[in-house]
Amino acid sequence: MTSSPRGRQQPDGAAASPAASRGRAIGLWPLYAAGFTTAFGAHGIAASLGAGASGHVLPLLTLGVLLALYDGAEIVLKPVFGTLADRVGPRRVLLGGLIAFAAASALAAVFGTSNTGALAAARLAQGAAASAFSPAASAMVAALSPGRTGRAFGSYGAWKSLGYALGPLLGGALMWVGGFAALFTVLALLAAAVAAWAVTVVPEVPPVPKDRQTLLGLARRLTDPFFLRPTMALAATTAALSVGVGFLPVHGRATGLSPLATGAAVSLLACCTALMQPWAGRAHDRGLLPVRTGLALGLGLTAAGLAAAALPGVPGLLAGAVGIGAGVGLATPLGFTALAASAPAGRLGQTMGAAELGREAGDAGGPLLVGALAAYASLATGMITLGVLVAASTAAVLLPGRTHRL
Repeated sequence: MTSSPRGRQQPDGAAASPAASRGRAIGLWPLYAAGFTTAFGAHGIAASLGAGASGHVLPLLTLGVLLALYDGAEIVLKPVFGTLADRVGPRRVLLGGLIAFAAASALAAVFGTSNTGALAAARLAQGAAASAFSPAASAMVAALSPGRTGRAFGSYGAWKSLGYALGPLLGGALMWVGGFAALFTVLALLAAAVAAWAVTVVPEVPPVPKDRQTLLGLARRLTDPFFLRPTMALAATTAALSVGVGFLPVHGRATGLSPLATGAAVSLLACCTALMQPWAGRAHDRGLLPVRTGLALGLGLTAAGLAAAALPGVPGLLAGAVGIGAGVGLATPLGFTALAASAPAGRLGQTMGAAELGREAGDAGGPLLVGALAAYASLATGMITLGVLVAASTAAVLLPGRTHRL
C-alpha cells in the first residue's frame, strides 16, 4: 500500500502482479454498469412520469413531487451511505444497494402502477437504494484504479451519460409496450444482473484504518480547497447539464422544431459528454491535463454553451448542446479524480458521498434558477445568468492557492 499526497491509502500499482491488475480492471466493469443503472433508472422513469400506462396526465404538482422524491432521497442519504462504505467496505454497500434497487423495482412492477401513492413509494425506495450503491461505486472506481484514476472515472462517467441519454428513449419504448410494469421489470432485472455480476468479479476492498474524526475536523475538511474546488465544479456542471436536458427542448420548440429534433439536440449533448469523459481521463493520467486546468476549461466551455443556448435559432441550440456537453464531459472525471486524491485514509466513501451531495444540489438548483428567471423574464435570461455563475466558478478554480499535485 502507498499513501496519496493527502494520506489516502492506495494499492501499490507498481508492485501489483499482472493478474491482480487484470482482476481490478475486470472488476471495474460492473461498477460502470452500476453507474448506468442509476442514471437509466432516474431518467427513464422521470421522462415517463408525465403519463401513466393509460395515458392519464398527472397534475403538475404531483408530477413535481414524484420527480423530486428520487433526488431528495439521494441528497439526504448519499453522505450517510458513503460513510457506511468506509466503515464496512464499499463492496457490501454496493451489493446491498443494487439488491434493494432490484427489490424496489420488482415490487413497483407489481404494485407501483395501482395508484400515485404506490408510485411515489417506489420512486422513493429506488432513490434510497441508488443513494447506497452510487457513492460506493465511485469509491471502488478510485480504489481499483491506482495510476489510472482519470481514465477509470472517465469511463464511469461515460456509462452514466449513456444511461442519461438512453433512459428517456428506452423508458418511453417500454412504457409504450407495457406501461410502468414493463419499465420497472426491466429495471429490476438490470439491477439484479449487475449485482450478480459484481458478486462474481468485483474484488473486496477492505476498510482502511482511520483516525477518529471530530465534527470540527469534518467541517475543516469539507471547507478545504482540495474538496471545495472540485465539488463546486461538479455542482456547476451538473446544474448546466440538468438545465440543458430540461430546457434545450423548450428552446427547440420556440424555434419551431419538432419533438424529434429537440430530442436529437439533447442526445447530441449527452453524446458529447459521453465521448469527452474518457478522453479527459486519459489525458490527465498521461500528465497532459492537470486538474485545475481541466476544470477551468470544462467550466469555461460549459459557460460558453449556456451563453450560446441563449441565442435564437437552430445554431444557438446546437452550439449550446455541444458546449454544455463537452464542458461537462471535460470537468466531471477530473473533479472525481481530484476528490479521490484528496480523501484522507479511510474516508473515501464519505468524501464521495459529500461531493455527490454538491452535485445533487446543482442538479436541483440549476433548473429551479433558470425556470424561475424564464417565468419572470425569459429563457435567455435564465441561461445567461447560469452561464455567469458557472464562469464565476471558473475564476474560483483558477484563484491562487493550494492545488493538487495531479
